[in-house]
Amino acid sequence: QVQLVESGGGLVQPGGSLRLSCLASRSIFTFYVMGWYRQAPGSQRDLVAIIGSGGTTNYADSVKGRFTISRDAAKNTVYLQMDSLKPEDTAVYYCNAKVAPSQYWGQGTQVTVSS
Repeated sequence: QVQLVESGGGLVQPGGSLRLSCLASRSIFTFYVMGWYRQAPGSQRDLVAIIGSGGTTNYADSVKGRFTISRDAAKNTVYLQMDSLKPEDTAVYYCNAKVAPSQYWGQGTQVTVSS
């Protein structure tokens, strides 16, 4: 069983920054892709950013140039650096890890962007 634990969410003003962390219970190189998704109230869960086992990254158009996904294999951790935050970034952010044929989710961390 894989466990993913997110941290780093909170309340931030528009234009501010936050860094989310996702700690995995085993080596992140055992997953072929890890990523971040978000879900706002009344909306579906959407992809924010992913990073493949080879280091390739991909981002939703709405966050390109503002968010950066990275990883620290020694710490079994994937990060999401979020800069220039906007109110529309408000959501619960979930960490995701895929290893065929399964995928795993963290419990989510709330990010609220408001003045």
